[in-house]
Amino acid sequence: MKSLQRVFVILFLYAALFAACASPAQMAQSNRAREKNPAVSEADIAALVDGNNAFALALYQSLRTQDENLILSPFSISLALAMTYSGARGETETQMAEVLNFGPQEQTHRAFNALDLTLEDTNLVFNKEQEPMQLSIANSVWAEQTFIFLPDFLDTLSIHYGAGIHLLDFANHPDPSRKTINEWVSRETEDKINNLLPENSITTNTKMVLVNAIYFKADWLSPFDANDTYDGTFKLLDGSEVTVPMMGQRMSIPYFVGDGFVAAELPYAGGSAVMTLLVPDEGRFEEVESTLSAAMFQEVLSTFTAADVALRMPKFEFESSFSLSDTLATMGMPIPFDENRADFTGMTDQQDLFIGDIIHKAFAAVDEKGTEAAAATAVIVEGATAMMPENELYVDRPFLFFIRDVESRQILFIGRVLNPR
Repeated sequence: MKSLQRVFVILFLYAALFAACASPAQMAQSNRAREKNPAVSEADIAALVDGNNAFALALYQSLRTQDENLILSPFSISLALAMTYSGARGETETQMAEVLNFGPQEQTHRAFNALDLTLEDTNLVFNKEQEPMQLSIANSVWAEQTFIFLPDFLDTLSIHYGAGIHLLDFANHPDPSRKTINEWVSRETEDKINNLLPENSITTNTKMVLVNAIYFKADWLSPFDANDTYDGTFKLLDGSEVTVPMMGQRMSIPYFVGDGFVAAELPYAGGSAVMTLLVPDEGRFEEVESTLSAAMFQEVLSTFTAADVALRMPKFEFESSFSLSDTLATMGMPIPFDENRADFTGMTDQQDLFIGDIIHKAFAAVDEKGTEAAAATAVIVEGATAMMPENELYVDRPFLFFIRDVESRQILFIGRVLNPR
């Protein structure tokens, strides 16, 4: 009987251990629900979109020096940094606002909430052969389980971003915590963004990771016929050529011939999204790319006219991954990354914080049916390293000790330790 009891006890302990390991991370969360009808003007939303797009193209200019394919979701980056911005104060807040084109705190967060909710409210597709456009945007915050956050910061995350804080054990289990965050990103992006956080990106000094994930999938309004796809020649910048599958069809689309480039716009089913193509003339890619700005892009959009176009374009699929800390610091916001100067006291009054890194990963695939794209951004917030004392006392020899009352200076106890054992 005792042996049987021992077996039941062991099985119970294993079950309890499994349940503890399998249970989701605990949450630190405001009791305020997300605001589903934020009080924000159309002008504020328009200002946010204009600012986001200006940042998007400025960021592209900073990243385009890489001699390879490039895909990024500037909206994902802006969203993750907007959550971080809610805890920024002083010069840190000022620099982030200038580079990211953010307005005052409350106005910015309300506008992001309204824009986020509007983007996910997509139009339905009535063609039975086409699937509805999918656009999902998810935010999450992951934090060291012992860290204490200010109530206002928790309220902002919940009300405007629908995000609570998942508590993890960064201090003792940084790599399992990293894998937990990566698994969440994979789920939210339909397994298109995997291993967002590389090994060693999360350390025992990590206090918080603010994450945005975005997933997009849509059919073309006018799909390409796969029977019309053939292997064609694609000319590279260095003059060499590669063979790639080229899709083709005749269609009536917005079209514009500019100085050194041709632009066109391909609509997706449902009419709520488009792909804008900007194709520089041969030999003028660098010239056109270097002039790409918010003003130039807006000018192109405003000059589109409907035209009948015989379009050929390649099928493609690739991903990009990069750290943005050096890029954003160079663009004008070095203080948020400075351990000694960053001010995120809007998050906590427990410890000085700074941004250790910003990691972004994006994916895109375009074929005859449509487009699938996904991206994720992680803002890794670290705790500032404590100042090392100038002197060190290693009590490794016999010593005396005194216990005394401070106010009266009375010695209450006196003793010595010759052998601590």
